[in-house]
Amino acid sequence: MKLFTIETIPGRELEALEAVKGAVVFSKNFGHDFMAGMKTLVGGEIKGYTEMLDEARAIATKRMVDEAARLGADAVVGLRYASASVMQGAAEVVAYGTAVKFK
Repeated sequence: MKLFTIETIPGRELEALEAVKGAVVFSKNFGHDFMAGMKTLVGGEIKGYTEMLDEARAIATKRMVDEAARLGADAVVGLRYASASVMQGAAEVVAYGTAVKFK
């Protein structure tokens, strides 16, 4: 499955199927949360949260791709990601776009 952040694919005629999305709410364990809190005292990248969000984006993307595949799509255009804090140490990540077939 091809994924594009652009709305159209140059040189390809597309048939839009429908909007597709994948979502996940992800959390790290208490140990990671505690260490992240300590890191805020000294500054710098909080690698545990970076890894958490990378993993959450991968899961959300797979769920979106699976939904597009069930529709018979060849690609997803207009791919976007959104995230929001759900609670302390947990974040929702959503991947969404438009499933399309190549004509």
